[in-house]
Amino acid sequence: MLTGKTIVLGVTGGIAAFKAASICSGLVQKGADVRVILSKSALNFIQPLTFQALSRNHVVVDTFEEKDPSVIAHIELADRADLIIVAPATANFLAKAAYGIADDMLTTTLLATQAPIFICPAMNVHMYHHPAVQQNISILQSRGYHFIDSDEGFLACGYTGKGRLAEPEQIIERVESYHTPRQDLQGINILVTAGATREKVDPVRFFTNRSTGKMGYAVAEAAIARGATVTLVSGPAQLPIPNGVNVIPIESAEEMFQAVASKSNEADVIIKAAAVADYRPAQVHEQKMKKLDGNLTLEFVRTKDILRYLGEHKRPQQVLVGFAAETESVESNAMKKIREKNLDLIVANNVSMEGAGFGTDTNIVTLIEQKGVLAALPMLSKREVADRILTEAAKKWREKQTCTLE
Repeated sequence: MLTGKTIVLGVTGGIAAFKAASICSGLVQKGADVRVILSKSALNFIQPLTFQALSRNHVVVDTFEEKDPSVIAHIELADRADLIIVAPATANFLAKAAYGIADDMLTTTLLATQAPIFICPAMNVHMYHHPAVQQNISILQSRGYHFIDSDEGFLACGYTGKGRLAEPEQIIERVESYHTPRQDLQGINILVTAGATREKVDPVRFFTNRSTGKMGYAVAEAAIARGATVTLVSGPAQLPIPNGVNVIPIESAEEMFQAVASKSNEADVIIKAAAVADYRPAQVHEQKMKKLDGNLTLEFVRTKDILRYLGEHKRPQQVLVGFAAETESVESNAMKKIREKNLDLIVANNVSMEGAGFGTDTNIVTLIEQKGVLAALPMLSKREVADRILTEAAKKWREKQTCTLE
């Protein structure tokens, strides 16, 4: 799938730069047209001639090297790129990229490109875990940069821990899968809920929560891209509707319950990502409530527990996925919820953590099944989290079909 694709490979100044030669070679063997940019620090570890021999293209180092007067080099390269990989990406590079510094050919090209960018960090374990580095990673992830996380193991500095560059084969596989449209969910009907509900007090006031719907919409978008038939029951959200998704707009918890209940029997997989109000005002005033002296007391009553209803009415072949947005005891609360509500999978996260929860473009989640923790994911874009959820949900759905046939 990389045949004819132009991939820009940026190499920065770390000991793992020697692995970039294998990445370059592997991409060329897959049919890619590889254009290499070396930072000046990278020259201390590996020479341009190595990459020129492997890529059969000129290797760029100097921002002001303008061989073709008809174009501006970094703009032409930025426009030509179908994808950019930075491997290794040092702590210094991450800081410059996060704050928009463009002081060399690589950082200048990154600012000018519209292509997807894959970052492969490599550094000392203590540098990797430093709050400044983690913050810079979070900033870049929030802008849509893709990260191929560092491995754990023995590092060149003598320490053992996280910070080793991912293996070239792993990096190439991630890039190749990005350009390979998966259709592994064809024939599967998926029902997704997203966003917050609004519980009216009067014609001008309502109670709601901080959910923006980003996680649920990411699930719907990823599912439709992988060939599923998708119905999205959505509370009010300022997000574009993914192409091909059947959307049922709702406002209140009761409206969401009615919509979900009417569609649940048709679904093979239900992913309940919405943040539904647990309580609603006992009385909805027909006219605007006027301000009075003193305090105001409102009585609230419980809304219907949609997830519990789905768990109680779940068909044997159906897969039910819930979310647990917590601020403490995340895993224990999620395990309690998965058992009480008869879920197949629960997505748990601590919404008080930076880079996780409501309103962000990233999330940090733990996938939990009935037996226990399935996977603790690092900070990823919500689209990447959505794909991981869908992969596990589809796996469980196929297992149920196999058991039924047997």
